[in-house]
Amino acid sequence: MAIARGYAATDASKPLEPFTFDRREPNEDDVVISIKYCGVCHSDIHQARNEWGNSAFPMVPGHEIAGIVTAVGAKVSKFKVGDHVGIGCFVDSCVHCQTRDVDHEQYLPGLVQTYNSVEADGKTPTYGGYSDSIVVKEGYVLSIPDNLPLDKAAPLLCAGITLYSPLSHWKAGPGKKVAIIGMGGLGHMGVKLAAAMGAEVTVLSQSLSKKEDGLKFGAKDYYATSDATTFEKLAGSFDLIINTVSAEIDWNAYLNLLKVDGTMVLLGVPENPVPVHAFSLIPARRSLAGSMIGSIKETQDMLDFCGKHNITPDIEIIDIKEINTAYERVLKSDVRYRFVIDMATLDG
Repeated sequence: MAIARGYAATDASKPLEPFTFDRREPNEDDVVISIKYCGVCHSDIHQARNEWGNSAFPMVPGHEIAGIVTAVGAKVSKFKVGDHVGIGCFVDSCVHCQTRDVDHEQYLPGLVQTYNSVEADGKTPTYGGYSDSIVVKEGYVLSIPDNLPLDKAAPLLCAGITLYSPLSHWKAGPGKKVAIIGMGGLGHMGVKLAAAMGAEVTVLSQSLSKKEDGLKFGAKDYYATSDATTFEKLAGSFDLIINTVSAEIDWNAYLNLLKVDGTMVLLGVPENPVPVHAFSLIPARRSLAGSMIGSIKETQDMLDFCGKHNITPDIEIIDIKEINTAYERVLKSDVRYRFVIDMATLDG
C-alpha cells in the first residue's frame, strides 16, 4: 500500500490535525491521482463534527478534488498520466442493481461516498481530498477541461454540480425567471450557471452586502429578504427558486414568490424541520422539491459546460494548516466564496 498524508478529524470535538494513512493498491481499472487542490464544503464541517450523527473517525474530509493522474491500471482507457482530473462526492455505486440508472445513480442504494464511507468490499474506509493522493475507479473520475485552472475547478465537483443539476432538471433557460436564495459558495455558482443558461436571475439574500458581486456574476436583480416589502414586490414572480441556505427560513414566504406551476428546490438542510402550509402550494399548483449533487454523467456535462462558458467559482486559496480557522470562517460566512486548500502546503 502507498502511504498518504493529509489532515483528519479524529473526534467530533477536536480540531483537524495531520494524519498519515494507507491508500489501497490500485486495481487494473483504477486511476491514481496526485491531489493538487481540494475545496472546503460546508458538509465537511457537518461530518467532521458529527452533526448528522453518522460520522466515523478518523475522517479525512474533502470531496471537491482536483489533481493530476500519476498512474493508470491496465484496463483504464479514458485517462493517461498527466491528465487533469477531478473527484466529486462519490467514488463508487451499485453496479449490480437491476434498477441501475447512471443518470440518477446518486439517488440509488450502494453509493460509496468519497469519505466517511466504506468501499464496495464493505470494510475499507474511504478517505477524502484533504490529502496528497487518492485511488479511484476509472468510472468515477471526471475530466477537467484544459481551460479551467485546477484550483478554481475543484469546487465545481460539489458546489458546481449541486447547482447545475436542479437548474438543468427544471430547465432553467431563456424565458425562465430563476431566484437563488443565498449568495454563498453554492449560491454564487447558481447565479453564474443560471445566467449562462440564459435565465433571468434574481438573488434573494439577507442583506445587500454582496449585491455588486451578484450583479457582476450575472444576476439581473438583487433583493434583501430582511426587507418585508421584498415579499410583496416579488409575489408570483418566479418559475424556479433554488434555496441554497441551511438556515431555518420561512419556506411559505418564499413559496408565495412562485408563479403558477413554479417549483422551489431545497439544497440546504436545516437543523430542525420547517413547517409548510398546504395553502402555500395548492392555490397555484406549486411544488416543493429537493435535489442532491448529480450523477457522474451529469457532473461531466457540468464540467464541459463550465469549460465552454469559462465558468469558475470565486475562491480563496488557503494553507492546509489554516483548515480549522477556515471552518470557523465558513460558519461566519466570512469567505467569498469558496475556500480551496493548496495541497502543496502539506510539505510546508
